[in-house]
Amino acid sequence: MNMRERLQAALKDAMRAKEAARLSTLRLINAAIKDRDIAVRGDGQDAGVSDADILGILGKMVRQRQESARAYEEGGRLELAEKELEEISVIEEFLPRQLSAAEVDAAISAAVTEAGATGIRDMGTVMAVLKAKYTGQMDFGAVGPRIKAMLS
Repeated sequence: MNMRERLQAALKDAMRAKEAARLSTLRLINAAIKDRDIAVRGDGQDAGVSDADILGILGKMVRQRQESARAYEEGGRLELAEKELEEISVIEEFLPRQLSAAEVDAAISAAVTEAGATGIRDMGTVMAVLKAKYTGQMDFGAVGPRIKAMLS
């Protein structure tokens, strides 16, 4: 079952169970995917977005909600922060398991070896290898400094 089918099945289940918050989040996910489909269609791809692209969309949605929750907590709006955290938990159901710090370090080492990276200039190549294999499984914003430290 691909990601779209999983999301549609979850949407139908949420409708049947009358879970309003979950249903709202699933609709937001579908809207984001459809937006990307439309953008990709404009580029000449008729197939739409792939599962890897959907994982990227979901990862971006999680990061956005984490930032919003942090801002709400700092502003004293705990009920809004809690709503963002609930949305994160729904979105994360569809993401693969996040790698631990040790697994991330091992993946970076393997990617450096695979790319034949020798210095900072090769950082983009290493990042491309990691994104191809581990989309949705690690935070690439946090991985960048680790790659840089390893290549320095």
